[in-house]
Amino acid sequence: MERRTRTDSFIEEVSAIPGGEGIRLCIQCGTCTASCPNADSMDHTPSQLIAMTRAGMKEEVLSSNAMWHCLSCYLCTVRCPRGIKQTDLMHAFECLSVREGLSHGRTLTPAMYRSFNDFVYSLGSLPEAGFITWYYLLTNPLRAIRLLPMALSLRKRGRLTIRARRLTPEGTRQLRAILDKAEELGGVS
Repeated sequence: MERRTRTDSFIEEVSAIPGGEGIRLCIQCGTCTASCPNADSMDHTPSQLIAMTRAGMKEEVLSSNAMWHCLSCYLCTVRCPRGIKQTDLMHAFECLSVREGLSHGRTLTPAMYRSFNDFVYSLGSLPEAGFITWYYLLTNPLRAIRLLPMALSLRKRGRLTIRARRLTPEGTRQLRAILDKAEELGGVS
């Protein structure tokens, strides 16, 4: 009779999320960590996260800051000898972290993701100035005030839009269907 361990269930949970399939292929060569320009900012390196996942250390992995420091530069993915899409794996960890309520306390990235999804879902577009204002009001209103001179400079040069282009009603319906399907597949909004 086969016994299912806590380790196996965490690996299966990670593997079930799009991007997490490569967790079983890792040979622990460390290429991902050596390639990562942000590894020194992470409390656990990418290869350590994989080893910890295999050891069943769910809480430690999902409360780590590592996935939130991933720059999505894909250096790890390009250099991996096993073809593991490490960046996608980091996004799978982010998804599980938010779902389990274990997001690293000092990261604001989940708030940005939620703000982005809320704006796009409700408006069908993303007015940059409105989105950034909303995000900073939710996370750090004083920083929004400090960034005002830069925002005005960007606006003056035509690099910051106040009004976003609206989608057609059909386009908005299709976009909402895509976002709903992404959430159904394991994305978190």
